[in-house]
Amino acid sequence: MRKWMPLLAVCLGTFMLLIDVTIVSVALPRMADSLDASFSALQWVVDVYVLVLASLLMALGSLSDLTGTRRVYLTGLTVFALASLACGLAGTSEMLIAARGVQGVGAAAMFATNTALLADHYEGRDRGVAFGMWGAVNGAAAAAGPIVGGLLTEHLDWRWIFLVNLPVAVVALVIGARHLGGSATRADRRVDLPGTIGFTLVATLLVFGLIRAGEEGWGANGTLALFGGSALALVLFVLVERRRRDPMLDLGLLRTPSFATLMAGAVVFSAAAFANLVFVSVWAQSVLGFGPVKAGLILMPFSGMSFVAAGLAGRFLASVPPQYPIGGGLVLIGAGSFLEMFVTGTSGWTALLAGFLVAGMGVGVASPILASAALAAAPADRAGMAGGAANTFRQLGFALGIPAVGTILSGVVATELTGSALFGDSGASADLVTGGQSAAVLAGVPEQSRAAARRVVEDAYAAGLDRVFLVGGLVAVVAGVLVLLMVRGSAVQPDSGHRPGPAVEAAPERRIRVSIQKEWA
Repeated sequence: MRKWMPLLAVCLGTFMLLIDVTIVSVALPRMADSLDASFSALQWVVDVYVLVLASLLMALGSLSDLTGTRRVYLTGLTVFALASLACGLAGTSEMLIAARGVQGVGAAAMFATNTALLADHYEGRDRGVAFGMWGAVNGAAAAAGPIVGGLLTEHLDWRWIFLVNLPVAVVALVIGARHLGGSATRADRRVDLPGTIGFTLVATLLVFGLIRAGEEGWGANGTLALFGGSALALVLFVLVERRRRDPMLDLGLLRTPSFATLMAGAVVFSAAAFANLVFVSVWAQSVLGFGPVKAGLILMPFSGMSFVAAGLAGRFLASVPPQYPIGGGLVLIGAGSFLEMFVTGTSGWTALLAGFLVAGMGVGVASPILASAALAAAPADRAGMAGGAANTFRQLGFALGIPAVGTILSGVVATELTGSALFGDSGASADLVTGGQSAAVLAGVPEQSRAAARRVVEDAYAAGLDRVFLVGGLVAVVAGVLVLLMVRGSAVQPDSGHRPGPAVEAAPERRIRVSIQKEWA
């Protein structure tokens, strides 16, 4: 049993950090009522966690090379636990958003070190078993998030979706402190602080701009200023990274068509497949009248299909050129989104079932291959950086997808409500409806008109979801076609002349990633 204690410590932390990506979605309507939160605040509650996670992932990986993976992992676990306590005690939406940001710091520290810790503690067959179990925990966390969140929110309180992390974190800390061994440190590594700041500014200003577009419109001065600031930050980031001796991201990798297309595909993958699920959960509760538990359960066909398909993909597609499972998976996600477009004001949740199954299949086919494909598309001495970049861009896709979906949805809802004389300020009403507070909007309508107003709200939210599914489907299909055309499995040959540099021990990391695929089944 002692042999598997490091695996248990890593899996407990991984489960917590991943489940906290999705566990919040079913609790948003209760949060809005409890904290009197605006629609933009609700988006930040979901988004700031993933945004911080994506921004710091590669930098904290470099920090772990300097100070040791054990120290960074346990520190991240402590920060995550304390931030979870702050989330559970938050009295305002602003406090909750700030605590979620700190929670993202802890999650990034754990996520940046978990695979390295497993590689340090296990070899041979034990390594394959460890990574297979770790991969299963990843899938279980994604599937369990909405259900666990629904159970805690409905039977206790939304605050318990954060407080439940505390006993798990304590157990993980005790086991980790006793059984995680120290790892070798490397004085030649440097944390790219300017690059990290630049990347964070680019992503944060872009997210701010997308949220502001939903509030004030795409052409508003504030929206344009935020997008312009993001573009300027991107230029500065490129200039800084080109001059760094040990950059966070070697921009030369993006000159390889295969690698650049895979990173774009990683962004679209998360944005198209997962961002809409947050608002589907809100629709199920505020429009269909489901409780949090049932709202979480309706997402199970999607999660279950992705889990099954991932196992089959790991077993049967490991030797297939990566452009086919990744590109085909994105096309399936797009096709699933198109099938979900049949939602109307009178639809039940089963209108989404076929689309969930097809999109879930696409997620399962593409997901296990994406990280190893990024490694194969990069030179050997940049394999570790390539793997970190793939994880970063996947998280960035979700961070950008939430405000993009929210902006599309609220815009359509506002347009639909404007066409009805039953609502006064259609913009304010649209924010409340989109954020799950339909009851508050309907309470302001005269009682004799309330039934008609409810039908308008139901039709408006359905129309908004249909537009979201249309845009998501188109983007996913286009990305899938580009991956099929641009990515080549032989983009970088083993004998291409590249030699492993001091920054990365590439071959073990490459074998680790491949073993994850093979053990998924």
